[in-house]
Amino acid sequence: MNADINQDCTGDGCPGCEFRSPLFEHLSHDELIFINKHRYELSFKAGEIIRKQGAYLSHVISIKSGLASLYIEGLNNRNVILKIVKPTNFIGGPGMFVHHRHHYSVKAHQHTTACFIEVDAFKEMLRLNHEFADGFFTEFSRNTLITYDRLLNFTQKYIPGRMADALIYLSQEVYEDTTFNLVLSKKDMGDFTGMSTDSVIRVLRTFKNEGIISMKGKQFEIKDMEALKKISNLG
Repeated sequence: MNADINQDCTGDGCPGCEFRSPLFEHLSHDELIFINKHRYELSFKAGEIIRKQGAYLSHVISIKSGLASLYIEGLNNRNVILKIVKPTNFIGGPGMFVHHRHHYSVKAHQHTTACFIEVDAFKEMLRLNHEFADGFFTEFSRNTLITYDRLLNFTQKYIPGRMADALIYLSQEVYEDTTFNLVLSKKDMGDFTGMSTDSVIRVLRTFKNEGIISMKGKQFEIKDMEALKKISNLG
């Protein structure tokens, strides 16, 4: 791994970091100093693995900048991307409380910086600060429900519906815009939608020809969101 390490993200670490998670607003100055003493920062290049499925879960990760994907490694090099992780998402998972193992891998898709917080220190804040704990578990539950919906769509929707869901998700949950520079490769989009690369290319071309989207290289624009939502609803 060629990740670069940096202990201090700003002059005074967590208390003054403008890129920290909104959940940290629930922590006092002393609690932020405590977290700062139990974390370090790494930068990753596009394509580098941030965390490996099956590795020991020693830290909770907070994405500071960039984009990464959270995916389950399957058989025959076939993966399932569960989520696109953006600032200021946390990466923890059930392994925080069961087995202390990462149950998925995380890969950077562009230059990405992340803070690694010792899991015992993070859990100490969950025990001591109820507002922090409530915010964390609310976000954890929301992400779990989104994952359930996506996995259900894998099994019950046809290819156009799955691609429509993916584009809506990217627009609303990741980029928060109808125009975006897609960092995922066609293979990544296949892992994200449960289809082959050829199917990804074919359905995107169909959407383009129907005027639902425009695309030029990595630049995407959703031109007819209502049509995408209709395709998603029809499955």
